[in-house]
Amino acid sequence: MESSLKELAGYRLARAREMLSASEGNLKIGQYKTSLNRSYYAVFHAMRSANALKNFDSSKHSGVIAYFTKEYLKTEILDRSLAVVIKESSLCREKSDYDDFYVASRAEAEEQLKNAKHFVQQVEKYVSSR
Repeated sequence: MESSLKELAGYRLARAREMLSASEGNLKIGQYKTSLNRSYYAVFHAMRSANALKNFDSSKHSGVIAYFTKEYLKTEILDRSLAVVIKESSLCREKSDYDDFYVASRAEAEEQLKNAKHFVQQVEKYVSSR
């Protein structure tokens, strides 16, 4: 069972890296809203990767975030500052996906991509140490 959870975590990390690559591609061609979306999903899949190690998943984003925060950030297994990355990427995704008149900037998309890369790296280090 433990090895299958590790495999699932690895698969989800691969998805996170795929989202980072997509975010970079969208940023390069000026699709800033889509870049923000992909940066958020990189963070989201990284959280699901760590959660998989504890055999947890949720059908709701809020459930994934709440469990990750409780198990990894509040316990300081991972740096608590990652909570800011989660919150900001989530807010940016919601604005870019649902606010009809929201205009995303290049600077904002670059910042979110940088933060998502840092987040994924931190989770990768943790998952690979398990």
